[in-house]
Amino acid sequence: SGPTMQASQANIEQAFLGIGSNVGERLHYVRDAIFGLSKVSGITLVRFSNVYETEPVGDVVQNEFLNAVVEVNTSLELTVFYNEIKKLERAIGRQPHERWGPREIDIDILLYGVHTVSNKLLTVPHTELHKRNFVLSPLAELAPTVVHPVLHQTIQTLLKTCDDRHAVRCSQELTKQLYTLL
Repeated sequence: SGPTMQASQANIEQAFLGIGSNVGERLHYVRDAIFGLSKVSGITLVRFSNVYETEPVGDVVQNEFLNAVVEVNTSLELTVFYNEIKKLERAIGRQPHERWGPREIDIDILLYGVHTVSNKLLTVPHTELHKRNFVLSPLAELAPTVVHPVLHQTIQTLLKTCDDRHAVRCSQELTKQLYTLL
């Protein structure tokens, strides 16, 4: 047999990102994140979920979050992808905050293909993904049958079995407003 042909096209990974904001003009920060992702070389925006109003998790007293999940395709290697996302957060105006505290914008890598990574920099799939309705609800809207690469259950099943009781409300009104801002 002859030599194998190498595909000239870079590997494309399907990734899901969680976006959240609970400071200032929350919907504008969510819009800036979605718009910003669409402008990063090597990232193609596929679609995004409805906007969800969610009760904050943790002991810090703070405003409700707006959350959404974005599906992208990317040719960027995971570490480069992560660095681009952190750069985008800073460009949008993210300030350093306490863990679980209020934030202008938070963009988390939830899933990156079927890859699993855990190092000092990041953990993929996101460590808290299966424990948080504010992530699972919008993720299940976009990808109910995607299988969590560690837990080997679909996102829909994880949502049904999640014991998180924090309020999560899908907002058609905020979703419409987001579309007009984009």
